Amino acid sequence: MTPLSDFVDERFLTHRLRSTSIAGIIAAMLSILLSGYRYYMDHVISWDLISVGLTFIVVKYSAMAFYRMKD
Repeated sequence: MTPLSDFVDERFLTHRLRSTSIAGIIAAMLSILLSGYRYYMDHVISWDLISVGLTFIVVKYSAMAFYRMKD
């Protein structure tokens, strides 16, 4: 047993998974909201921010479909 194995257990991995998921969702929502703000306030389309949000959506639903087919 290593000292790290006492700290890293199933609960730690579950918390890491949840926190990473929440952070990704919030970052994608922020990029979509910021691109909407720039479009409505500055009348500029921010394709870089839109691509970040769309990438999140595509990856999320692709992973969901992959895991659904595997189970």
